[in-house]
Amino acid sequence: MSAHIRKEPSQEHINIATDIFKLVSDPTRLKILWALLHGEHSVGELAEDVGVQPAVVSQHLAKLRVSHMVSVRREGTKMFYRAENEHVLNLIEQAFTQANHIRSGEHE
Repeated sequence: MSAHIRKEPSQEHINIATDIFKLVSDPTRLKILWALLHGEHSVGELAEDVGVQPAVVSQHLAKLRVSHMVSVRREGTKMFYRAENEHVLNLIEQAFTQANHIRSGEHE
């Protein structure tokens, strides 16, 4: 950890961060975000990747959109979803990097 002293986060920032962690704690949403690490997907593609019905994916994507974790692009009648920004991608990558670290026993 850096020796640089950081300003304590505001209560608003803590609330937002807590909400982000709550959102990504759902296995289906985490799988959706993992898939989006590899580029944008339609609802059908995500449903196939995640192994749930498209309606379920749509419900999760709605929550992720409201929270600014994903964004959508329309192409004709099809909607394509992607991670909102690099911070979302980094958060998901870091979570899986830490999971791999723990699983491999490197934490000992």
